Amino acid sequence: MSELTPNALKVLEGRYLKKDENGRTIETPEEMFRRVARTIADAERIYGVKEEEVRKVEDSFHDMMRNLDFLPNSPTLMNAGRELGQLAACFVLPVEDSMVSIFESLKNAALILQSGGGTGFSFSKLRPKRDKVMSTGGIASGPVSFMKVFNTATEVIKQGGARRGANMGILRVDHPDIIDFITVKREEGELANFNISVAVTDAFMESVQKDREYDLFNPRTGKVVGKQIARDVFEQIIRSAWETGDPGLIFIDRINRDNPTPHLGVIESTNPCGEQPLLPNEACVLGSINLARMVKEVQSSKFKVQSYNEKVSKLRTPNSEPHEIDYEKLGRTVSLCVRFLDNAIDANRYPIPQIETMHKGNRKIGLGVMGWADMLIKLEIPYDSEEALNLAREVMKFIRDKAREESERLSEKRGLFPNFKGSIYDREGMPRVRNATTTTIAPTGTLSIIANCSSGIEPLFAIYYTRHVMDTVLEEASPLFIKRAKEEGFYSDELMKKIAVKGTLRGIKEIPKAAKKLFVTAHDISPAFHIDMQAAFQEYTDNAVSKTINLPKKATKEDVKRAYLYAYSKGCKGITIYRYGTKRGPLQLEDVG
Repeated sequence: MSELTPNALKVLEGRYLKKDENGRTIETPEEMFRRVARTIADAERIYGVKEEEVRKVEDSFHDMMRNLDFLPNSPTLMNAGRELGQLAACFVLPVEDSMVSIFESLKNAALILQSGGGTGFSFSKLRPKRDKVMSTGGIASGPVSFMKVFNTATEVIKQGGARRGANMGILRVDHPDIIDFITVKREEGELANFNISVAVTDAFMESVQKDREYDLFNPRTGKVVGKQIARDVFEQIIRSAWETGDPGLIFIDRINRDNPTPHLGVIESTNPCGEQPLLPNEACVLGSINLARMVKEVQSSKFKVQSYNEKVSKLRTPNSEPHEIDYEKLGRTVSLCVRFLDNAIDANRYPIPQIETMHKGNRKIGLGVMGWADMLIKLEIPYDSEEALNLAREVMKFIRDKAREESERLSEKRGLFPNFKGSIYDREGMPRVRNATTTTIAPTGTLSIIANCSSGIEPLFAIYYTRHVMDTVLEEASPLFIKRAKEEGFYSDELMKKIAVKGTLRGIKEIPKAAKKLFVTAHDISPAFHIDMQAAFQEYTDNAVSKTINLPKKATKEDVKRAYLYAYSKGCKGITIYRYGTKRGPLQLEDVG
């Protein structure tokens, strides 16, 4: 079993472990893993699995989590086997053009946020400001004003003190109020509980590239009510993103081309971090495999450099044992994870019946990864290399294929997902699967702290930095770097203090070139390469990919513009940029240029 770090224990105690009425922790991490494993395994009984086999499945689930090979999304760790019982992380709620619908969605969002879930909304169906309200003869206030109401409500819902309220707000680029939406977060403190993204169409992006006007539509009537110069709107998006980090872009046509159940409707929104596009009233359970634990040592005498490793094999030092990916273990883990997540759909206690109907109808799960940067370091492959991109495709294709194989096996025993007929799988040559989607790349913020690995598919944010989690400040250093520095004899407390100021290894002469090249950090990597990595994983991911495109503080608006256009050209489903220092994020360095 893997040892939990002091930071992992702090996070678990602060957010995940049971507490009594006085706020005292009354559960150990071991008891938490057992509680979750038992609850998820108990769903096996629905399918006629005998008690002895259920307990074996429970042990397998427990060992996988306790060894930190895999962790489910936070609501599962928090709520499984407890009174609340809500296990899904991602929700999208409909917002129709009526007061009843708007406030019904707000009520449902409150229930979801309280249970630890995150909610996404498209406000694109709301009539624009100053439009007629026929029932009262009044004037509409527009979608942005209602977003502010949702934001205030989120502020007072503390999610039981476990998680900060998280929302995604989306508006189509052809909505008449699009400029108000794009610019709203330029004012300090506005929509602090929302990430916002513009749903841009292929037609809009073509208009940007050809410098043309495009039409704005009143969603109430469906009629054209104005025009905008596409490049002017795009420049406003760029300026706001440069100043505040918002809005991101959602490439909505591309997302809907990959909609597995188009017969059920159009995807309008995603979850708060953008990696999970969902239909209205749909949910998804997520989980992530720790890739840092999917490698094994190779005896030096037997080691043969694989094709993707040839150019970087020279970086290997005499003190480092060569590693390779343990595909046998990874395959076993993927299969077990798919079973875990499919069970979680049945074990879940849903906040409202409409969501239960949709989730059990499509049975979407999102298996992803964390520890990608750590895996690359163990394999001696620099993150910002062509070898890393090739390996990203190789690993994610393997995970997707194994996940679908397991979903097919489950369908033979448990049945196809109920909405299979009419789905993209309902034709010759397509797999007969249990789950409409199986793969998603989530950010894994706190999960990666528990697992003591790098988050999601991100590079190391820094070698040494501080992280703010709720009211806790954690100091974090790369354990792989410290191990390497001690093995090679260049570790010292003075060196770590120097690294703490810079975050990066650049310009520190005491550090060997090979280590500098291997331990590359987020701000050492070009925005284009961040996007290349996102695109590489997207090729073999059913849903979408959460990836921060880091920019230094000195980055220009033109840099942001290039990143947004490049992400569209590379086939990404969305993009979020973060220019360091534009807002106080959870990860902090003292000095980033």
